[in-house]
Amino acid sequence: MYVSARSDYALRAMLAVAAASAGDGEGGAGELVKAASLAEVQGIPLSFLQGILLDLRRAGLLHSHRGAEGGYALTRPAADITVGDVLRAVGGSLTTVRGLPAERAGYHGVAAGLTDVWLAVHGAIATVVDSTSLADLLTRDPSGHARSTS
Repeated sequence: MYVSARSDYALRAMLAVAAASAGDGEGGAGELVKAASLAEVQGIPLSFLQGILLDLRRAGLLHSHRGAEGGYALTRPAADITVGDVLRAVGGSLTTVRGLPAERAGYHGVAAGLTDVWLAVHGAIATVVDSTSLADLLTRDPSGHARSTS
């Protein structure tokens, strides 16, 4: 798995939007976050971020509001959006072999077993990214450990 700048930026933007609406409990009814603010705070080129936000909106992960008070919000609670959802929205397949999805990698002869290896790698990655939500990441302290909720 290769994590592109686009994927990294998308996750950082989604986490920032999720953090802005974390107190509302409704997954999107909280504070709207402007693209320019996201770009500045996260150090992402605005023109690049706008394309990413469009992909996230098209995938149904964000919705946007126009106007002076507009911005972006999650379409559902952060606990219901996984890292895998975001990665697929901006990058397609989680695992590629020579630019193709892992399931399309075909081999002959002595290399035929490689397809099974790539599919197992894909499955392992999917297990991790599909079981990690934005809310999970927001509840970690800066050292990466889960915060105590008591």
